Amino acid sequence: MEDATVEKTIQKLRDEGVRITSQRYEIIQYLASTHDHPTADEIYHALADTVTDVSVATVYNNLRLFTEKGIVTELKFGDDASRFDFTQKPHYHACCVRCGRIADFYYPGLEDVEMAAGRLTGYQINQHRLEVYGLCPDCQKLEES
Repeated sequence: MEDATVEKTIQKLRDEGVRITSQRYEIIQYLASTHDHPTADEIYHALADTVTDVSVATVYNNLRLFTEKGIVTELKFGDDASRFDFTQKPHYHACCVRCGRIADFYYPGLEDVEMAAGRLTGYQINQHRLEVYGLCPDCQKLEES
């Protein structure tokens, strides 16, 4: 599944005239393999030992391109560094207020939010996002000890 997602993403970029460099391929492959919502620095450190000619600037520039092309979503939570989400299915985020960990969750009833918001406000709604905040299971264990 992961390889098919990577290849589909690569094809989408090619169809839009984007040249696929080895760095771009490796960044996409890394994003498809993780569900941790990494920062650009985390991506750089994960790839630095194995990918030639990768720099922090290369990672940032490619993440900007991928965001513009709709390949990844940039997540901004407060003052922390942006995190990047590769999952293409609509979903929501549970964020740990202690360690910053982010977990995806799916809740099908929330699609009605856009329709209700449009009706209540008169806005033409085209997207929404939801984050809930609390303590992740690991931080809950730390609090118990």
